[in-house]
Amino acid sequence: MNTKKWMVGIVSLMALTALTACGNKTQTSKSSLERVKSAKVLKVAVSPDYPPFEFQMLKNGKNQVVGSDIDLAKAIAKKLGVKVQIEPMDFNNVLASLSTGKADIAISGISKTPERAKSVAFSDIYYEADNALVVKKSELERYTSAADFKGKKVAAQKGAIQEEIVQKQLKGASEIALPAITDEINEVKAGQVQGAVIEGLIAKSYVAANPDLAIAKLKLKTPTDSYGSAVALPKGETELTKVINDVIKSQKANGQIEQSIQSNYKLSQSANK
Repeated sequence: MNTKKWMVGIVSLMALTALTACGNKTQTSKSSLERVKSAKVLKVAVSPDYPPFEFQMLKNGKNQVVGSDIDLAKAIAKKLGVKVQIEPMDFNNVLASLSTGKADIAISGISKTPERAKSVAFSDIYYEADNALVVKKSELERYTSAADFKGKKVAAQKGAIQEEIVQKQLKGASEIALPAITDEINEVKAGQVQGAVIEGLIAKSYVAANPDLAIAKLKLKTPTDSYGSAVALPKGETELTKVINDVIKSQKANGQIEQSIQSNYKLSQSANK
């Protein structure tokens, strides 16, 4: 009798385990699109130090993250019929947030590269950028070629393609990796580094807000394996990628993305006055 009860208990436990496993499988097998629609919220990872793409400003008495990337995120959320939830963080953590579940997508001026594509999925390109080197205005004539930076310190944002630009195009310079572009700007202003490699329009935004800074005459090349800015998603999320690509295609066709970039550039300048 005891043996019979013991056997029944084992069978029951096995059945419960199987059901639990099936439940977990169903839960984890949900696609990002299904999870977003179920939660009715699209969580978006951004690094809000990229004016005009994403930056912080006081709006209606509250500190908010705004910018053209935020406008794009809102358009994607609208297409999905859900709310958007902005998750600010250091750029170096933006892609990692996709695997931890902190974010469903990442939009932060992220360059689409083959190396990054090994671990995340990418949408189509929505913006193609160049790069610039920010220096003190008083030292503008001192730095006109790559050779002028030999033995000097040049900042780049940690985890960004600008690190590669410093290492490969400013050989002889010491690359200083910093978590935020604001850190780079402050280090240039303080004389702790002699330059900072920053995406072109973003560099222009910071220089416009800081009259003691300037963009060096030295021309920098965009790495050949960098194909422009794209939305990043967890690897294999084809359904959500298709929705995002539809939004990008539509907004590029009607000029909405470029219009948003220009209007947010003006907004970023007024925010710094």
